[in-house]
Amino acid sequence: MTKAERVKIVARGAVQGVGFRPFVYRLASELRLNGWVSNSGQGVFIEIEGACDSLRRFLSRFEKEKPPRAILHSFETSFLDPRGYESFEIRESESHGEKSALILPDIATCADCLRE
Repeated sequence: MTKAERVKIVARGAVQGVGFRPFVYRLASELRLNGWVSNSGQGVFIEIEGACDSLRRFLSRFEKEKPPRAILHSFETSFLDPRGYESFEIRESESHGEKSALILPDIATCADCLRE
């Protein structure tokens, strides 16, 4: 059995209102990675865990296949001990803390965002 690893990603730039969270969800699900994605005032926060080769593919595709309207100014990664996440989820947006994210107007708001 392959040892699980966990990566925390902070994506900054124009990454909200462009379908970024659903993109991350689809990519993580396709690669059978678990964890979560959430918007915050600083950008998009992601924690993913799974097999090392799947995490490498995620990180490679994350930058190359991002939504067309997304503009990544930076993304930081840190490797952490696995937590044992059992699925991948889109979490509610966090509204506390410093506000530095660039927020573009939504092209079309997804059902999850409307419920939020």
